[in-house]
Amino acid sequence: MSFALVIGGGPAGLMAAEALSEAGVPVVVAEAKPSVARKLLMAGKSGLNLTKDEPFQKFIEAYGTAAPELHPMLEAFGPAEATAWAEGLGQEMFTGSSGRVFPKSMKASPLLRAWLARLGARGVALRTRWRWVGVEDGFVFDTPEGRQVLRPGVTVLACGGASWARLGSDGAWAGFLEVDTAPFQPANMGFVVDWSPHMEKHFGAPVKSVRLSAGETSVRGEFIVSSQGIEGGGIYAVSREVRDGAALSVDLLPDLSEAEIRSRLARPRGKASLGNHLRKTLKLDPVKQALLMEFARPLPEDLAPVLKELHIPHDGPRPMDEAISTAGGIRFDALDSALMLRHMPGVFAAGEMLDWEAPTGGYLLTACLATGLWAGREAARFAAKTNVGITSVSRL
Repeated sequence: MSFALVIGGGPAGLMAAEALSEAGVPVVVAEAKPSVARKLLMAGKSGLNLTKDEPFQKFIEAYGTAAPELHPMLEAFGPAEATAWAEGLGQEMFTGSSGRVFPKSMKASPLLRAWLARLGARGVALRTRWRWVGVEDGFVFDTPEGRQVLRPGVTVLACGGASWARLGSDGAWAGFLEVDTAPFQPANMGFVVDWSPHMEKHFGAPVKSVRLSAGETSVRGEFIVSSQGIEGGGIYAVSREVRDGAALSVDLLPDLSEAEIRSRLARPRGKASLGNHLRKTLKLDPVKQALLMEFARPLPEDLAPVLKELHIPHDGPRPMDEAISTAGGIRFDALDSALMLRHMPGVFAAGEMLDWEAPTGGYLLTACLATGLWAGREAARFAAKTNVGITSVSRL
């Protein structure tokens, strides 16, 4: 049996390596950075959100137009399977009130250490600082030992999208891999706002308990006012629609109706300033008041509609390399149902290299793992059918 090559040591690539090694196929994982899974470790710094515990139909809807293509992979490895997989690596898991699933340690590093130990015990060989640079009668790498060319029996590409280049996902592969791709776009990103000077004292402040709306998406959440603009979970949840042209608005008082707001504002104001009146009657905190003044001046006599639907103009997304993830990548039309490239038999693709996007909240990581597992299993089947040549991984 020939060896399998996995290019990319993130969650999708490591999961593909796991599936291949389980099937008895010798595996080499080539990673451009000095260590693997750097983006996973970075995500885990604020709590590793592995998946989302919710009914499968609701879960799959989070993937939008890519849901039909991802359906079989996520049906085979969805929230329950992802949780069980992590528990199999010795990680005790818990589900938060929002349905998000985390390790009790909240960190990615214990899970990654256990995973790498298991892969190592199965003979998976890791080659770090191996940067894939082309396809010329084999897969060409720049390595510390110079140019290397590998000719595997099967290959799984898991090089990531085009965000967070310092962690390994720079999208460079799109420049030399001849395959039909959708252009990369930022996903789960912030937006640029050209603030007036009075907003400076609010930079870094969270805007809590609001409802953000764009297009057909409306979510309860919060966001951050930064010197560059707006960012955070609530913004990321509507970022796809905003990026694609939908207007962004925020309900600053989602628990009150317009009528209730009018009734409270009608209370005697006396000599109180408008700011104090808003604070006392509506509990409108300073950052929400600042947003109201930033985007709604001159203030109308009836403030209720504005407070319920404050439009937020912006100057477009923050740069793609700052985005949590990207849209775009290899089109599903260029792949068969096994995630094999139609024009390159024996070459499969997984993870954020594929043309899909999803919000944060466990969806991104679950789909990376699911597509990596699917591609790895299918690559193992292909290797078993073709059974070309014999190569010792230890010689590579």
